[in-house]
Amino acid sequence: MTHITRRAALAAAGAAVAAPALAQAAYPNRPITVIVPFAAGGPTDTVTRLVAEVMGRDLGQTLVVENVGGAGGTLGAQRVAQARPDGYTLLLHHIGMGTTPALYRRLSYDAVNGFETIGLVTEVPMTIIAKRDFPARNLAELIQVVRQRKEAINLANAGIGAASHLCGLLFQAAIQTPVTTVPYRGTGPAMNDLVGGTVDLMCDQTTNTTEQIRAGTVRAFAVTTGTRNAALPDLPTAAEAGLPGFEVSVWHGLYAPRGTPAEIVNRLSRALQAALRDERLIQRFADLGTAPVSQEQATPQAHRAYWQADIAKWRPIIQAAGQYAD
Repeated sequence: MTHITRRAALAAAGAAVAAPALAQAAYPNRPITVIVPFAAGGPTDTVTRLVAEVMGRDLGQTLVVENVGGAGGTLGAQRVAQARPDGYTLLLHHIGMGTTPALYRRLSYDAVNGFETIGLVTEVPMTIIAKRDFPARNLAELIQVVRQRKEAINLANAGIGAASHLCGLLFQAAIQTPVTTVPYRGTGPAMNDLVGGTVDLMCDQTTNTTEQIRAGTVRAFAVTTGTRNAALPDLPTAAEAGLPGFEVSVWHGLYAPRGTPAEIVNRLSRALQAALRDERLIQRFADLGTAPVSQEQATPQAHRAYWQADIAKWRPIIQAAGQYAD
């Protein structure tokens, strides 16, 4: 065998060995962990599990949802920001990604530059609700009672930085009346105490309140979007009910650690887009009072632009309220 022939044979053998190795390294080749930075059973957890199931079919791998709650969502976000950027540890977080940079003065990760955006998932309306026997029949009467009683009114939330906390800040600012806020360790316990009559008010996502409103275990006053919600067609908007300009929704987005290769980010984004076209997921979202974002919004570029704009929006609101989490 000549030197050239031997070299060709060695090259061919090397290629034969490399081919399986390359195939084995194709992404994804093992389960992917999706961190939810809140307790199981809450609205973000519900959204994540629905999306993860459908994305897994497109990716050909299981997406394992892991709840890492605490510190207003920052513990779970930190876990992902510090994870290996290989596409196997992701974060599904809500509007808190837009408020964390202003709410928290000391963090062990970069809350602005520590992530790659994959795509937006959904925007969930909020609802203003009260315990069932609260002495008001509509939003105008509710505001009147709150202005009279002020700090005697208890407003529940799922913790500093939670969507219910942010909506509560906006509500107090909109009616120019401070109340007593009662933070809980999650949406579940806050809702339990509202249903039980221990606290007076809450402003939370339709994914958590729709079933309670339909069952009549809480009293609903308004939805916080510009148009009525299809799942709650009889519930007026805040503007219709007498609070013009009060609009807030909770957006969710999917993230990977900073430095995750673009080809992996784009593959995940395509799987997310496919999931948001799934008819069963669309129907399940509708049952919860929400809907998937458009295909254009479920892209890394649109997601990042939206996120950065939200950071700029919330910073002055949080600074004016003076409620920080150290």
